[in-house]
Amino acid sequence: MHRALIVARMAPGSAPDIADLFAGSDAGELPHLVGVSRRSLFQFGDVYLHLIESERPPGPAIAQVTGHPEFRDLSDRLTAYISPHDPETWRGPKDAMAHEFYRWENPAAK
Repeated sequence: MHRALIVARMAPGSAPDIADLFAGSDAGELPHLVGVSRRSLFQFGDVYLHLIESERPPGPAIAQVTGHPEFRDLSDRLTAYISPHDPETWRGPKDAMAHEFYRWENPAAK
């Protein structure tokens, strides 16, 4: 299982709208193109956290679909609610991905 965590800013009160946009997108082909098996959206104040769990590394898979019409449409519609965490360094989706630096799994949970 591969995971990616996308970090951004979100507009106050926008969680239901963001969830609706992803629900619509997740009903289409886009998650299958990226290999997404699970998506979780979190909010902490104005911080937007988007956890993607996938069958293959999601970063390169997302990079391959950035020109896809469904990806473009979703991205365009999300701009009303989500903005880069650090606009000075953001150039594309990869610039919003957090880097995992530690993981622990309970061996008894397998």
